[in-house]
Amino acid sequence: MYYNNDTVIYFNGEFVKAADAKMDLYSQSLHYGYAVFEGIKSYETANGTRIFKAKEHYDRLRHSAQVMQMPFDISTEEMTKLTYEVLEKNNFTNAYIRPVIFCSPNMSLSKGRESYLTIVAWEWTNGYLANKMRLMTSSFARPNPGAFHIDAKVSGHYVNSILACQEAKDKGFDEAILLDANGFVAEGPGANVFIEKNGVLYTPPKGNILPGITRATVLEICDELNFAVQEKLFTAEEMREADAAFYCGTAAEIVALESLDNSVFKKDWEESLGYIIQQAYQHKVLEKDFRLQQQLA
Repeated sequence: MYYNNDTVIYFNGEFVKAADAKMDLYSQSLHYGYAVFEGIKSYETANGTRIFKAKEHYDRLRHSAQVMQMPFDISTEEMTKLTYEVLEKNNFTNAYIRPVIFCSPNMSLSKGRESYLTIVAWEWTNGYLANKMRLMTSSFARPNPGAFHIDAKVSGHYVNSILACQEAKDKGFDEAILLDANGFVAEGPGANVFIEKNGVLYTPPKGNILPGITRATVLEICDELNFAVQEKLFTAEEMREADAAFYCGTAAEIVALESLDNSVFKKDWEESLGYIIQQAYQHKVLEKDFRLQQQLA
């Protein structure tokens, strides 16, 4: 599904066939989820294959390794160069890229002694979420920021996401929304959330969320288009009363939400601010000009 016998990856200092790469079964990362990663996308643009916001992603990867006390010294520039080589060796243009920093064998509960970098990629032309998704409020809360570095993209944190996502699917919904420890809306299992009410967009502030790079891009777009947006705490009840809502993330891109807990959002998606942002985001990643007036016509 993700690779074949010809797929090439970067693995611990060299380019190898994905099928030949081997990980130590005594790795601290395998046993304890002590690894950090990024999700990055590349696009076929008029200017060639481009990795969208490579610097921001690799800066965050380095930050994640640092706060998790993993020894790691490969620069953002070098990782970007290696990623373009992975894409070139596989003839990928539109692709999803997954760099992972994982640790050496270590069965003790102590910081990593040695770390390794792998960069894998596979072809991907669309998001992993479909438009107009039906959400449910999960019984699983977002991890407490007092217990984890939640601004780091840590492998073990995503067990929480798996539990929330599968709970929603088992109950007939498409996806979940997670609350923080105080009962406010935090984020989806793998995406940040925005709601629209009376012409203003709202998104949960930093503190209980992974502040996504796509989220930051949406805030940039709102600034460019003069859309009013506030970072503000709100409850699931307030979200159910919103006019419209959307998820955003590197893999998901901009995804329309249809309802929360069977309460349907009032606006048609095509009439919402999120729809315009969705179009603007596509133009941005493909390095095309975006004309707001055309969208409003």
